[in-house]
Amino acid sequence: MRELLSSWMPHLILAPILVPMVSAALMLLLKEEKQRAKLLINICATVIALVVAVFLMQWSHQQSSPTAMTVYLTSNWPAPFGIVLALDRLSGLMLTLTAILGVAAALYSSAHWHRAGVNFHALFQLQLMGLNGVFLTGDLFNLFVFIEILLAASYGLLLHGSGRHRVQAGLHYIAINLAASSLLLIGISMFYGITGTLNLADLAQLVPNVADDDRALLHVAAGVLGVAILIKAAVWPLNFWLVPAYSAATAPVGMIFAIMTKVGIYIILRIWTLVFGYDAGLSSQYGGQWITYAGMATIAVGTVGVMSSQKLGNLAGYSAIVSSGTLLATMGFGQNLLTAGLLYYMVSSTLAVAACFLLADLMDRWRNDGADYAPYEEEDLAPFLSPDLSSNLKELNLDEREEAIVGRAMPAAAALMGLAFMACTLLIAGLPPLSGFIGKFAMLTALLNPLGMGASAGQTLGTDGWILLGILIVSGLFALVAFSRAGIRHFWASHGRKAPLLRVVEGIPLAILLGSCVLMTVKADNVMRYMQSTANTLYAPDDYIQTVLGARSKPYPSQKAQDLLPSTPSATSEEETP
Repeated sequence: MRELLSSWMPHLILAPILVPMVSAALMLLLKEEKQRAKLLINICATVIALVVAVFLMQWSHQQSSPTAMTVYLTSNWPAPFGIVLALDRLSGLMLTLTAILGVAAALYSSAHWHRAGVNFHALFQLQLMGLNGVFLTGDLFNLFVFIEILLAASYGLLLHGSGRHRVQAGLHYIAINLAASSLLLIGISMFYGITGTLNLADLAQLVPNVADDDRALLHVAAGVLGVAILIKAAVWPLNFWLVPAYSAATAPVGMIFAIMTKVGIYIILRIWTLVFGYDAGLSSQYGGQWITYAGMATIAVGTVGVMSSQKLGNLAGYSAIVSSGTLLATMGFGQNLLTAGLLYYMVSSTLAVAACFLLADLMDRWRNDGADYAPYEEEDLAPFLSPDLSSNLKELNLDEREEAIVGRAMPAAAALMGLAFMACTLLIAGLPPLSGFIGKFAMLTALLNPLGMGASAGQTLGTDGWILLGILIVSGLFALVAFSRAGIRHFWASHGRKAPLLRVVEGIPLAILLGSCVLMTVKADNVMRYMQSTANTLYAPDDYIQTVLGARSKPYPSQKAQDLLPSTPSATSEEETP
């Protein structure tokens, strides 16, 4: 299999975009009654995408710099004039993370959610196509195109299942993202007006040499572009739309939405380290301090939201905000070791939040006798003892001498859900022994030892570093309190309800997500080596620039290789007359 895939390089870079695009087109040709066929195509496409993504990630990691990057020139046009797809360690990592979420969400939807509306599977594949395109594109214009593709698909997916709550949240989501897309297009246009190019590698070469008179306008363009991207990354105060939208979405949609905020994180990390890196002259590390402040504010607001939420979907949504804020705050320091830790944390937290959305659906269905959510929970107004619990107050296990429920057997499905909920709590709070702790520990260690253990003597953390360190610890503590409270309400209280029903196709996605986190824990050394290599390439952008701009068009079968070389005029003797 590996030899076969290797023979298809570099054309295989197109597969993460072409596979979902062709699958979506094929499913649109089928009638809506052909749900089984559409489901089969959807699952097969996501599995193929996962296999390809894992291969591409391994391919990029096993190559030595600067060949760790692979460039595909679409239509055989050289950069910066044509569309460029670039694969490196970071894009390979994001492709694999997206594929894992895609497989889990597609399997979970097969239980019943895919029948709640029309064209679910086609929209799902278009969403994956947009995500993969964002991670592979090498220029700003096609970045905008792929963002619009994934947003257009997400509009339909968010409204999937109908209901007043989803429609209301969906309309707010559409409105804010349309505004963000307008700002994104304005920022891209300003970049083109100043530099005359949209290719990221070409921009990285031109930004240090921008005229002083245009430097301020360049920073304005970066600010406009940054605001648009930060809206998508759910930074405070631009994140009021996220929790209502994500908690209203169906479970498989919420799972794939878990990576949507990471799209904004990826774009900022890519552009900031490449275009505004340490070699950008007067624009070096532009806005880094503000990114840190915005991230810390986002963590604080998200933590307050976690503590104030009773609805599990809202807990997952605010956890996504805390995760996004953590990534932004650490990114702003511009440190190599810290970036490696945040990449590890990003993967772990994304998988954990996706598992939380899945669990929220299962537990709400169990608690509310099959309904999506109880009426009093629709606006997250449920108190600690909600109506379904207050009637059984005498049976609550609040005292070890209460014998009413001591020794009562817990159904296997409830036990599995309880273990999964405990794992999500540990992952999001950043407690041992799972990968959430390793990610946070790596970031805290990098804050205290920015040059590595034993090499940071004389280095001071600074006020911003100490504040971030304290916020990270406190946010983890509050997350533990909030999730423990939710666990008590759902697992330690006598609800007088039937045992939960957990189908195999609902348990497998949960096992995939949490199993991936366990695998990251067991293979933490190998995973951290990959993350460190990724961070090293991000802060050494010369390889990226040279590989993209140095890529040469391939000769067509009817051409000779020398036909692609620039022609040189023949020398003319001085005695030659015109």
